[in-house]
Amino acid sequence: MESKIKRLIKKIKKGDQAAFEEIVNLYKNQVYNICYRMVGLPHEAEDLAQETFLRAYTHIDQFKSDKTFSTWLYRIATNLSIDYLRKKRPSTYLDADIPGTEGFTMYMHVPSDDRLPEDRLIENEKQKIIHYEINQLPPKYRSVIVLKYLQDLSLKEISNILNLPETTVKTRVHRAREALRKRLRHF
Repeated sequence: MESKIKRLIKKIKKGDQAAFEEIVNLYKNQVYNICYRMVGLPHEAEDLAQETFLRAYTHIDQFKSDKTFSTWLYRIATNLSIDYLRKKRPSTYLDADIPGTEGFTMYMHVPSDDRLPEDRLIENEKQKIIHYEINQLPPKYRSVIVLKYLQDLSLKEISNILNLPETTVKTRVHRAREALRKRLRHF
């Protein structure tokens, strides 16, 4: 797969837009998921994903072919999401809906004979609370939680994406988990 990506990147650097379209099709879901998990708003995540690909295309000459393309691309998506979160002003009210949590898990959409409606409701509420608490973490902790547990990336991959030492990533994951554990201790 990586050799295919490297061939496509060579074509892109020569101006082949069809090759870039292939790259977008290969990575669009992963990039969107990273953005969505970071910002929690579907429309904003779509915009950030588009911006990620736009930046990747306009800065493709900065990509070093000895590196992994997905790591480079995910770093762009993560950095754009963090920048978005820094600029966004919190405007949350106690009676407002939690942004981005409607229909968060697919469990709500899959009919099941095994689970009672009450069980689904409880599971959905737990997911909303967990997501809400993840969204309350500072961006530096939120990003490692999203990449580690929701995108299932290794510490090394996260280290490359965030351009941080692996030990720093490990520490941030630990601190983020501890913060979540304290916030979710009633579960």
